[in-house]
Amino acid sequence: MLSKNASLKKLNSFGLNVTTKTIFLLTHENQLPELITAVNVAKNNHQPVLILGGGTNILFCENFNGLIIKVELSGIDLVETHDHFFLNVSAGENWHQLVVYATQNNIRGLENLALIPGVVGAAPVQNIGAYGVEFEQICEKVKVIDLITGKLVTLSNKECEFSYRYSIFKTKQMANALITSVTLKLKKNWRPQNSYGALKALGESVTAQQIFTQVCEIRKEKLPDIHVLGNAGSFFKNPIVGETQLSHLLKTYPNVAYYPYKTGEFKLAAAWLIDHAKLKGFQIGGALVHQQHALVLINKGNASPADVLNLAWHVREVVQIKFGVLLEHEVCFINKNGVTTLVKEITRVRSE
Repeated sequence: MLSKNASLKKLNSFGLNVTTKTIFLLTHENQLPELITAVNVAKNNHQPVLILGGGTNILFCENFNGLIIKVELSGIDLVETHDHFFLNVSAGENWHQLVVYATQNNIRGLENLALIPGVVGAAPVQNIGAYGVEFEQICEKVKVIDLITGKLVTLSNKECEFSYRYSIFKTKQMANALITSVTLKLKKNWRPQNSYGALKALGESVTAQQIFTQVCEIRKEKLPDIHVLGNAGSFFKNPIVGETQLSHLLKTYPNVAYYPYKTGEFKLAAAWLIDHAKLKGFQIGGALVHQQHALVLINKGNASPADVLNLAWHVREVVQIKFGVLLEHEVCFINKNGVTTLVKEITRVRSE
């Protein structure tokens, strides 16, 4: 279904009042030929094309000047082998509802990823993760369609080139790829992942249901409901530093929160840095650093895209000056022509 001059206010979790020239609602795979035609029309008219899932990890910096594809493909298929469960899940399925489905059916391994907002098709793009579990650890394969040629391709876990909050789907190589489904591989011989943060207190004999419940409680306590306060979850990535930089930080800030990452590398808690830069509650226009979780920027109800951009830039600058650590945004920035960056957008906004 194709619509013109559509509002995106209800399709982005920040709740920003922006629009798009055209939107295509994709609910069934039999619409793909029609979609490919719409994409080629947009390309021939030199208009950008954007694939939108749940709109929960995105910041529209201004009105979008092209075609947005809203993915609402649905369906979950379960296949069992002796050792594994395989879940083939359509891209438009709600991620948290998938975790609920798995937990209720005694399919374990997703419980640490409860209450992450968004849809399944966005999970491999961002390589989502929480409480010691990353999407790449459970991904078997990803099915995509080339929106120019109509060719269907299945990528293996290795071919997805996963790393921290990154995948091949963020590259120019995959600029015309739309994820239609993912297949998850979950071991029947399950072992709990509860060595991260508050989950440690659950002990060795913990069940998947207990982890699920605890994660939900933690996230509800710390993170604002997107239906009440507009936000995109964790706005910044946890920065990764080497031993030398960490050593320098610890000399001045011995209580800095960090976790081992890879050999010779450590992940700093961005929320700790923002909190100890005394930025909780800092506000620009209608945008605010959340009082309960410093990693979340919120729309109090009347924020403009410029408010959020200026607030993000201020947080970035203050943290860099105080700790010598440069924060990178986890949220995907979109301007009128497509994917952009905070640096580019703050320059544009301040020159207007």
